[in-house]
Amino acid sequence: MKTLPPIERTHSGTLPRMTPRQKQAALKLIKSGCRNFSDGNCLMLDDETPNTCTQSISYSVNCKLFRWALLEDKDGLKLRAELFRDETVKQCAVCKNFYQSKSNNAKYCADCAKLIQGKQKAAHARKRRARVEK
Repeated sequence: MKTLPPIERTHSGTLPRMTPRQKQAALKLIKSGCRNFSDGNCLMLDDETPNTCTQSISYSVNCKLFRWALLEDKDGLKLRAELFRDETVKQCAVCKNFYQSKSNNAKYCADCAKLIQGKQKAAHARKRRARVEK
């Protein structure tokens, strides 16, 4: 835990804040992925008395393990993109969700990109078949 870097702060110096929907997604992520979460308690903070997991009750991102392990996981990337918007975070043109962009030309999130590509491929095939003389 001590080897993890500190949590990034906003321009005003405060920790990033979550909306109620984001907090609900974070709690779901903590319950399913955090190995130190047990019955609402954090095992990392355990000093023979049960201590409530601070990340599960807070609207701020205040746990290093949550930030650097759970949000970097495949299931937490969407939430990470919403909380820590940087130059590689974009908003999908179709569903308006935030996603981590791997290229400069990315316009859609992974789910919408598959749908759009299928539609474009079908339109191209129809157009190509229409030009064939019978």
